[in-house]
Amino acid sequence: MTASPIVTLSFFRFSGLGARLWALGMMGGARMPLARVPDIGFWKLCGSGTGEGFTPLPNTGVYAILATWPNEATARRRLSETAIFRRYRDRAAEDWTVFLATRSVRGRWSGKTPFAAASLSSGGPLAALTRATIKPRIALKFWSRVPNISRMIGSDPKVAFKIGIGEVPLMHQVTFSIWPDADSMADFARANGPHADAIRAVRAGSWFSEELYARFAILGDSGTWGGTSPLANMETHV
Repeated sequence: MTASPIVTLSFFRFSGLGARLWALGMMGGARMPLARVPDIGFWKLCGSGTGEGFTPLPNTGVYAILATWPNEATARRRLSETAIFRRYRDRAAEDWTVFLATRSVRGRWSGKTPFAAASLSSGGPLAALTRATIKPRIALKFWSRVPNISRMIGSDPKVAFKIGIGEVPLMHQVTFSIWPDADSMADFARANGPHADAIRAVRAGSWFSEELYARFAILGDSGTWGGTSPLANMETHV
């Protein structure tokens, strides 16, 4: 399947030892079922770090599945009806999916450019996703900077949702955040502090062997996270 502008990112929260062990095992066990889902394109299974994910310590209670689809209707139907996604929802204490259309993308993920930008208006809420493969010799240096960045983004009242996930602990990092508009996100990225310092260090030291940056328009969501839709958080900050 060619790259698709429709992207879903589904988060699942598991409680209890049995459910957590099941979810951990599915990091390997879900690969074949996901590959066989009709209409699915690029997909990734991801774990998370403790807290909101921005730590190297794994969180056995939160996992995510990213996938691309030919259109939103197909995405919603497959997520609702396909057995592997139903199994995740049945085991999870809570789940939330956000539906996205790609505004811009640069870089590669596992050697591919998995998202295709659509013709979209530039206004409105947006999501930002970054994905990097961290060079092994840089891993400790990279992760030493992450807590300060996490505190900085956590204190920004404009960010509606944020999480750190990844395919392989320590070596792969995906950050995902939702903002009310492009200006809010740009203000955070440009502000002096640990985030700007880290960006300069990454560029100067060539910390990543592969990286991807994408921006998405938000089409909608389903489910809850923390008892509500994270998209509702934007209404109080706009």
